[in-house]
Amino acid sequence: MLSTQSIQIIKSTVPVLEVHGVTITKRFYELLFTNHPELLNIFNHANQKQGKQQTALANTVYAAAVHIDNLAAIIPVVKQIGHKHRSLGILPEHYPIVGKFLLQAIKDVLGDTATDDILSAWAEAYGIIADAFISIEKEMYEETHAQTGGWEGFRPFKIERIVKESEVISSFYLVPEDGGAIASFLPGQYVSVRIKKEGNEHTQIRQYSLSDASGKPYYRISVKREDAYGERPAGEVSTYLHQCAQESKVIMLSAPAGDFTLNTADERPVVLLSGGVGITPMISMLNTLTEQYKSRQVTFIHAAQHGAFHAMRDAVKELAEQNPQLAVYYCYEKPSDEDRQLQLFDKEGHIDLVWLKSIIPNANAHYYFCGPTPFMAAINQSLLQWGIPQADIHYEFFGPSASLEPAAAR
Repeated sequence: MLSTQSIQIIKSTVPVLEVHGVTITKRFYELLFTNHPELLNIFNHANQKQGKQQTALANTVYAAAVHIDNLAAIIPVVKQIGHKHRSLGILPEHYPIVGKFLLQAIKDVLGDTATDDILSAWAEAYGIIADAFISIEKEMYEETHAQTGGWEGFRPFKIERIVKESEVISSFYLVPEDGGAIASFLPGQYVSVRIKKEGNEHTQIRQYSLSDASGKPYYRISVKREDAYGERPAGEVSTYLHQCAQESKVIMLSAPAGDFTLNTADERPVVLLSGGVGITPMISMLNTLTEQYKSRQVTFIHAAQHGAFHAMRDAVKELAEQNPQLAVYYCYEKPSDEDRQLQLFDKEGHIDLVWLKSIIPNANAHYYFCGPTPFMAAINQSLLQWGIPQADIHYEFFGPSASLEPAAAR
């Protein structure tokens, strides 16, 4: 248990972390990768370059400081991160390394203001927080390995089939190379894909949502090709899958993970909202609901730039024809002339609260959404404005978690 003195000291550092948190985490990653370049095989290089990982870690450290006298309050965050760590292969022996360089980064950035008392208090706190991560992740590793079809680490899977879903999204059907059973998963979960491109020193790992219901003899991931845009580089793994991965090629997968999952115990209606490639976990949820929970009313809402970028339209149309409890609506930001002629969409522009109220028959529902961060921020704001309880709002970021609140509100 953390001492009262350490709690008081850490609480006093909260304003400092609010100002210097990202600078500290940037310095931390510099130290970490300089001294342990082998860890570049685990971390997402693109998120490092774009500063997303540094910001996410800074937010986590800040939250730990704010709730240091009640660490139980951050256990949900620990579990969420624990899923990601388990899918990446983070092990107990990595935590002392992280702790060492996190404290060094605090010292480097804060200089003389990082007194021995402050560093000692943070060392004590880090030890307790690290133990919480290690304990939770140990349970996750054990559960994953123990279940039927489960496995440790990364397992070779063969690409059985590739289906083009839109101009930028393709689905990859993956079966285990050894022909054995595969672990079940909850709708909304993801797998980690590990590749090593020819000529690259380090492996690359990315998480991709499973885009079908569990219980099939395959896993399906539906991947958007992330082309270079402005200062953003092309996605290394997504372009590799689109350009180099052919049928019969073998890639490495970790077992399914993730805490963004469908609540199957509650019988209330479900509203699934997606933007762009955020449709992937929603399709897993939709397929699960129409296969196993036919009594639940489902409203499926998808936003796309236009018809050429709209993935899985025909599959959803078929489900809607077979399931009267399912209502489907589409919003196109910039519909083409062909989209208009074929009447492929229900709304032009962006999803807004007025439209949501007009198409959702029962506001007392569970709301799940995923997509680009601006899309999710707008959906979140609309739902809160409508008075939807926070407990009924569920969302997932692709990549490190961020905030959906306007900057002025933080």
